[in-house]
Amino acid sequence: MSVSTRWIDIPVGDDSFGAYVATPRGGKGPGIVILQEIFGVNGHIREVVEQYALDGYVAIAPDVFWRTAPRVELEYVGADRERGIELLQKTDVNLAVQDIGATVAALRALPECTGKVAAIGYCFGGRLAYLAAAHGLVDAAVSYYGGGIQNLLDLAGKVTVPMLFHYAENDHGIPLDAVGQVQASFAGRPNAAFHLYPNAEHGFNCSVRASYNQNASALAHGRTLSFLAEKL
Repeated sequence: MSVSTRWIDIPVGDDSFGAYVATPRGGKGPGIVILQEIFGVNGHIREVVEQYALDGYVAIAPDVFWRTAPRVELEYVGADRERGIELLQKTDVNLAVQDIGATVAALRALPECTGKVAAIGYCFGGRLAYLAAAHGLVDAAVSYYGGGIQNLLDLAGKVTVPMLFHYAENDHGIPLDAVGQVQASFAGRPNAAFHLYPNAEHGFNCSVRASYNQNASALAHGRTLSFLAEKL
């Protein structure tokens, strides 16, 4: 592998949690916090971390569920999916945002990180990326099919950093009217951009899910890389 990977421990209060880190072959680069779905820092999320390291970034994925199920790795259907929903329901989102802040601080402190840091999140992680932007934790943020953002639009005015939103046209959990609500809350604001992917479903970026859409995934990744190259 042309990237280096490792787990690190990030202190929080009197405790600590794990985070998966990948660094580019060149050794240095801007930072990216990869925020998981409800399935933990599983094989797919680790691959995403490694992909962004291949793209030249120092990428890190914090274990968001560490308080209830440390290092949990789940599949996308059946009992694992139900377990993921259960873990989501048990998660204190405010504490998760604090953990993201600790992750950003740890990432900025790594000698490999050259300074600016973005957050990229998927589903639940997409909502967390939005919250990280609203709390001023990162220099830019990308949300892939972020669930529940339409219920947090009172925070939209606090998002002053560049923000990129990717949505699927046929998302079973995020109807188009919800996408419209989010988009309307950023109307006329040059720091936000939206892309809607025709015929794509929720989870279109994940190659091991039945809903994977190669065209939408490739297009969104290219747009994300262009966004990051411009903003970081």
